[in-house]
Amino acid sequence: MSPLTNPFSQQQQQPSSLKIPHTDPEIHSAIIHRLLFHLSQVKEGQPVIIVCIGTDRSTGDSLGPLVGTSLSRYNSHLFRIYGTLDDPIHAVNLQETITSIHELFHQPFIIGIDACLGQSASIGCIQVADGPLKPGAGVNKQLPPIGDIHLTGIVNVGGFMEYFVLQNTRLSLVMRLSEIIASSLYSAIKEWKSHSTYFALRE
Repeated sequence: MSPLTNPFSQQQQQPSSLKIPHTDPEIHSAIIHRLLFHLSQVKEGQPVIIVCIGTDRSTGDSLGPLVGTSLSRYNSHLFRIYGTLDDPIHAVNLQETITSIHELFHQPFIIGIDACLGQSASIGCIQVADGPLKPGAGVNKQLPPIGDIHLTGIVNVGGFMEYFVLQNTRLSLVMRLSEIIASSLYSAIKEWKSHSTYFALRE
């Protein structure tokens, strides 16, 4: 058996994003692996903030708050959550939330979560990508970008009558996507933190 090495010290070249159907049997491991790669960017002591964008007033746009609510049930000290069904982050309070985060936390590593619209063949896919989330782009809103990395769930087809499409998105799909994102994200952060702590103790 080879000696243990720190997986987060190996900056391997990987594609800039992952896109995978929610029906893929390997989806959890694929998302966790991708997130671990991105979490390698987090510096020691840097707070991890998860911002889940959306509203419970629209089925398709409820993905973010559903993820935030699921994550909040873990009561984890490993990250801070903004955006739940009870306290959603949306177009009206997004800028205020961003300002508050940067006032409260020093150099936070922010993970953005949101629903998005796409091509019909991509409905039900989950994406993990480097760089900021651009909320509101699918419904032609100009909102501030947020996130060092982001995850999105493609909940319906885009290109026409976006508000109507979001309102008529199947809740079962949104729930399934939110469950996958929340469980994978929690598992990835927990694994990353345990590895980081282990190798910090060895050094």
